[in-house]
Amino acid sequence: MSDYIVGRNSVLEALNNDTQIDKLFIQKGELKGSIKKIIGKAKDKKIVITEVNRNRLDELSEGLPHQGVAALVGNFNYSSVEDIINSAYEKEEDPFVIILDELEDPHNLGAIIRTAEVAGAHGVIIPKRRSASITAVVHKASAGATNYMKVAMVTNINQTIEKLKKKNIFVYGACGEANDFYDKTNLTGPIALVIGNEGKGISQSVKKNCDSLIKIPMFGKVNSLNASNAAAVLIYEVVRQRSNG
Repeated sequence: MSDYIVGRNSVLEALNNDTQIDKLFIQKGELKGSIKKIIGKAKDKKIVITEVNRNRLDELSEGLPHQGVAALVGNFNYSSVEDIINSAYEKEEDPFVIILDELEDPHNLGAIIRTAEVAGAHGVIIPKRRSASITAVVHKASAGATNYMKVAMVTNINQTIEKLKKKNIFVYGACGEANDFYDKTNLTGPIALVIGNEGKGISQSVKKNCDSLIKIPMFGKVNSLNASNAAAVLIYEVVRQRSNG
């Protein structure tokens, strides 16, 4: 099934990354600023451009802020776990992977992909069931990072963790009940970070399968962070430790 990328930054990133765009929809009268750049790039790539009214764009974007532009694209091109690991070794870097255990909110998924891409992680792994997948909402929330970040969709998270461990990738699970604080833990070397569901956290079976569990200290009356915020804290701790190493 086809999908739409909406918003100026996301569409521009898709054009820059040679994402297959079948058709570009521009709101009538929206010909200023970055829209002109988008139209120019689309013409260079011989992409069909159609002017539509705002109501039509609202329908295509399903309520997302579209900023006067939407691009019709094909199915998202998922990577394999092997692709992710190999991309790290090709750069002569230790693999750094984010595993999302039944994350349901597409805004969180997009935000985590954005953080992972900016931080230089090599890929994000999501399950096929009970999880958000790559949609227009995720494209928008990622600010175009879905065009650059490798995302693998797997049948079984636990089996995937076992495969990573066999490749000497140490798996850390983010868990409020953990004994070890994230900033007191050695997060250098080949690692995978597991972030759990927004409400339930990491499943019990995945917790047991992790090599170690880590937590972020909480000092207020609210006892948890949003999943994407927690992921950002942990991802950048990995960046900090690797930079200092």
